[in-house]
Amino acid sequence: MAFHGLPAFVFPLLLVFTLSSMSSKTMVAGARILLETNSFPQVPQLPKPELPPLPTFPTLPKPQLPQLPKPELPQLPKPELPQLPKPELPQLPKPELPTLPKPELPTLPKPELPTVPHVPTLPKPEDLKLAEEPHVPELPKPELPPLPKP
Repeated sequence: MAFHGLPAFVFPLLLVFTLSSMSSKTMVAGARILLETNSFPQVPQLPKPELPPLPTFPTLPKPQLPQLPKPELPQLPKPELPQLPKPELPQLPKPELPTLPKPELPTLPKPELPTVPHVPTLPKPEDLKLAEEPHVPELPKPELPPLPKP
């Protein structure tokens, strides 16, 4: 049995989309021909409509509200709160921590390093000389002919 990954209606839609995209080129070519021939139909100019002016309304004065007197509130005496006595806390003795003896670390013996064997020094040879560089002859600088001025 074969397994189809896409539903069956996708393939006809794909075919219709492909064919419609192929036929759209003729529309573009037709539009280009119309633009190149400059044969646009003449559209008559319509007169711009004018609106009648809006009527003017008379301005009315703003109504004034009567001034109201500010209400005065009577002053009330401040209530006095009774003073509460401060509670006294009993003094607690400070806790003392027991002293612990200092731990002593055991002493370890110092490690002994092995001795390096004695390497005899070689006498410096005086007969050897550095290799001399080969002599390179100096060449004269090439001179170019002057360019003609235009």
